[in-house]
Amino acid sequence: MRDQCKITTWKDDQGFGFITPKGGGPQVFVHIKSFSRWARRPEGGEIVTYELATNDKGRTRAENTAIVGDRAPSRKSSKSGIVPLMLAFLFLGFIASAVFFHKLPLLILGIYLGASCVAFLAYWIDKSAAQNDRWRTQESTLYIFGLIGGWPGALFAQCLLCHKSRKQSFQATFWTTVGVNCCALAWMLSLTGTHVLRSILGAP
Repeated sequence: MRDQCKITTWKDDQGFGFITPKGGGPQVFVHIKSFSRWARRPEGGEIVTYELATNDKGRTRAENTAIVGDRAPSRKSSKSGIVPLMLAFLFLGFIASAVFFHKLPLLILGIYLGASCVAFLAYWIDKSAAQNDRWRTQESTLYIFGLIGGWPGALFAQCLLCHKSRKQSFQATFWTTVGVNCCALAWMLSLTGTHVLRSILGAP
């Protein structure tokens, strides 16, 4: 028999939480491995269905857990992942063009490429940790990699590894860091443009 209750506590960095039964009583332990592979990671507050089981010590736990209303990713949703990949390619192409036309120093391109590689590696390590029940990379660390210029690599990781791409709270903060980084780049380009204009006009 499957019960339907709510996840009231969830520790994503450790991959487990607790479900509170509707009729009260002890909370039920739920581990990320009890969810199907295609299911999105819970954030807390989701309504789930599960089968009640006990471990060797007689403690209750949830098995075959499913988030109510969650479905396997469709082909349409997988195709939508192409858009972030194209955005990352176009952005890096733009940076390369700006360097070629002496609008930005070569160092900037190196920073974006280096930070993107580090960000991709960090996402890969966190994905592996999530699948093997190891200690997770803090989300604040992933945000920092994106903020300093690694967000194209982070987009590659999110799309290719299917990691963090469906967690709305993470995506909201992630795109905020992307916006801040792009604003900083635009400011840098404006300074370069002002310098070029002054050179043309012969101003000091």
